[in-house]
Amino acid sequence: MKEYQTITEISGPLVHVETDEPIGYDEIVEIETGDGETRRGQVLDSSSDHVAIQVFEGTEGIDTNSSVRFLGETMKMPVTEDLLGRVLDGSGNPIDGGPDIVPDERRDIVGEAINPYSREYPEDFIQTGVSAIDGMNTLVRGQKLPIFSGAGLPHNDLALQIARQASVPEEEGDEGDDDGSEFAVIFGAMGITAEEANEFMDDFERTGALERSVVFMNLADDPAVERTVTPRLALTTAEYLAFDKGYHVLVILTDMTNYCEALREIGAAREEVPGRRGYPGYMYTDLAQLYERAGRIKGEEGSITQIPILTMPSEDITHPIPDLTGYITEGQILIDGDLNSEGIQPPIDPLPSLSRLMDDGIGEGLTRGDHGGVSDQLYAAYAEGEDLRDLVNIVGREALSERDNKYLDFAEQFEEEFVQQGYDTNRDIEETLDIGWDLLSMLPKDELNRIDEENIAEYYREDVEAEVAAD
Repeated sequence: MKEYQTITEISGPLVHVETDEPIGYDEIVEIETGDGETRRGQVLDSSSDHVAIQVFEGTEGIDTNSSVRFLGETMKMPVTEDLLGRVLDGSGNPIDGGPDIVPDERRDIVGEAINPYSREYPEDFIQTGVSAIDGMNTLVRGQKLPIFSGAGLPHNDLALQIARQASVPEEEGDEGDDDGSEFAVIFGAMGITAEEANEFMDDFERTGALERSVVFMNLADDPAVERTVTPRLALTTAEYLAFDKGYHVLVILTDMTNYCEALREIGAAREEVPGRRGYPGYMYTDLAQLYERAGRIKGEEGSITQIPILTMPSEDITHPIPDLTGYITEGQILIDGDLNSEGIQPPIDPLPSLSRLMDDGIGEGLTRGDHGGVSDQLYAAYAEGEDLRDLVNIVGREALSERDNKYLDFAEQFEEEFVQQGYDTNRDIEETLDIGWDLLSMLPKDELNRIDEENIAEYYREDVEAEVAAD
């Protein structure tokens, strides 16, 4: 342990210290203020005679007479299966009034990259209970599927719904999960308000979801620097539960926009040359280090699936944060402001949403043999209905053909019956596909050109089509 009293500058969240020997990058630091308070920090930049330290608890109260101790190790997360059911702050300290954590081991929060050769391709269905996701943008184990939202939209409600409803469905003849593994949720909140934090905790406790969850809470009035640590603590915990204890872990990270703002703040304090819109040029690499910690490993039972949530500034999907996130991840779920204003819950717009791994996680033996065809046909029919809505604004509904009017009716019913389900309704995949068939049966059989004939013969409902024709 090396101790210095050579602070030369304090700049925002950074403290600059002169040293007489090299200090390791990412090394943990303790800073003792004049009133005896101890703050933790991490070496952000190091040279032979100077280091820059980012202070997790903020630099208020630190002056040039404060003592700086370099501990000779990087930041580690104490991990144990007993973390399930616990609530921690953004630095990994318990804030739920429970006992101190007695870890099985302490792990470096940076983690280790999964060898690409050892990765197992994601192809097992995760049921979220949300039809717009399960039916049309299916989540699979080991995938990273972000939610793109906007300020004021109910992405938190959707995140809570997924956290309490997500499960690995049983296969026929199985008891429990299909490979005997348990399901756990890691919830990492960054820069949220105290009101949002209370809402999250009330929901977790009310529904019992906390029992299978580990919650990390970084609030808006906590230091921004801490936000750069919170997701790494969450993912280190997830890796331990998944690859050491065999859990299927769903990691929900909200809000990644706050995380990126913290990167920009630190970059400005370091006087770095900014990239697009003032964000650091290395933001792509930094985000990839987080997102790529999702996946499955050959020979291991567990898996890590990520749902990062971000609010797009001005709902601009070309903004650097959603833009870079979209490059790294395998699709996106888009929360739509217009659907939200119409009272649709959850207001997921299926058309710009995408799950690139969906086709490998659905079908016979995974969900149901008709799943892929139903999804494709719902997409095509809803897209046509949306195009016709624009045309109606110009020529009026009376100028449309009978076929076009059926597609308009379909689009309206699709939003009201398939997308709309509320935040407390948990639909299994069978119910979701049955609702899809009820809607598709509003259209004539010869319009269903994306579904196999045997599935049409089995699931198409003649009574619905007859009822629509009669109306």
